[in-house]
Amino acid sequence: QVQLAESGGGSVQAGGSLRLSCAASEYPARDGCMGWFRQAPGKGREWVAGIDSDGHANYGDSVKGRFTISQDNDNILYLQMDNLQPEDTAIYYCAANLLRGGEACSVPAWYTFWGEGTQVTVSS
Repeated sequence: QVQLAESGGGSVQAGGSLRLSCAASEYPARDGCMGWFRQAPGKGREWVAGIDSDGHANYGDSVKGRFTISQDNDNILYLQMDNLQPEDTAIYYCAANLLRGGEACSVPAWYTFWGEGTQVTVSS
């Protein structure tokens, strides 16, 4: 059982920055990846970014060039969010996929462990 705990959410004005953190009880050892997703009110869950065990990162089109996913040696996953816009307002979730990497890193169904989420609100 992987436990995930997000932190770092909050309220900022458009153009501002936030850094989310996710403490994980374990990381994918070889296959699999860690990811960030978000869900805005009335919308489905959207993949934001994923990173595999080799450190290869990929991003959703809506955040590419503004968000950066990274991880450290202490099983902490980060999401640096710059130039935030009102449309980035959502609950952000950290998730672990211990089964399969590659294209599966962007598919919610492959993620079997989820955090409780942290709210990000961006005002115009």
